[in-house]
Amino acid sequence: MPVSEDLIYSEDGAIARVVFNRPESRNALTLAMYDGLARICREIPADGPVKALIVGGAGGRAFAAGTDMTEFRAFEGEADALGYERRMDAVLGDIERCAVPTIAAITGACTGGGAAISAACDIRITDARLKWGFPIARTLGNCLSIANLGRLADLVGPGRLREILFTARLIGAEEAERIGLVSEVLADPEAVAARATALAGQLASHAPLTLRATKEGLRRLRTDGPRAEGDDLILLTYLSADFREGMEAFLGKRQPEWQGK
Repeated sequence: MPVSEDLIYSEDGAIARVVFNRPESRNALTLAMYDGLARICREIPADGPVKALIVGGAGGRAFAAGTDMTEFRAFEGEADALGYERRMDAVLGDIERCAVPTIAAITGACTGGGAAISAACDIRITDARLKWGFPIARTLGNCLSIANLGRLADLVGPGRLREILFTARLIGAEEAERIGLVSEVLADPEAVAARATALAGQLASHAPLTLRATKEGLRRLRTDGPRAEGDDLILLTYLSADFREGMEAFLGKRQPEWQGK
């Protein structure tokens, strides 16, 4: 797994963590950090020891405050603009396709690319200082890709997304919980870290094939709509040794021992 000073990866039993480690710049993301995160999500094996991935930012002030602006200074033409957004789409797609559930442990600012990463994670929790959004209409003057707009519209609704992007406002913790953007609001960064660990442990104890099939099924519904197909996901679970183990454990009134097979 890629490890650098700016992007720290670690494993503790069944739980893996990625930390954006540029607290002096509110964890502004370099292209290398995006690529490193995508690579981590691609390389976590479906049948390995890691069962859940927590993504967070160092320093407690920010999850990630978007892309480092110095990355845009070299932009000159079509290839730069289109290449950047296609790169972002690929990164976010890799996060969505990660073989294990992903938890965005948000503290403070979560904007631009950071907000996009959090939206691609399966579960989002935050502290009470959340500021989430894409203030590009009053800052950079760029736009989001169609794929990114679709992901965000599915998460918060197209009407609300339009209002957020047009007004360039940032969503606070109370509103984020009310609209389902985050599932929990915690008191402070320490509480977010503790809850993320507990939640990851809970997910790690559940049937991995069920979680994987659910993740992929929901992704296909968003991208393919009514044309989405899922017979392979049904067969993945129903024909598995885990399904047999689950039945026998339930009937025997004991806890199942999942193997992910």
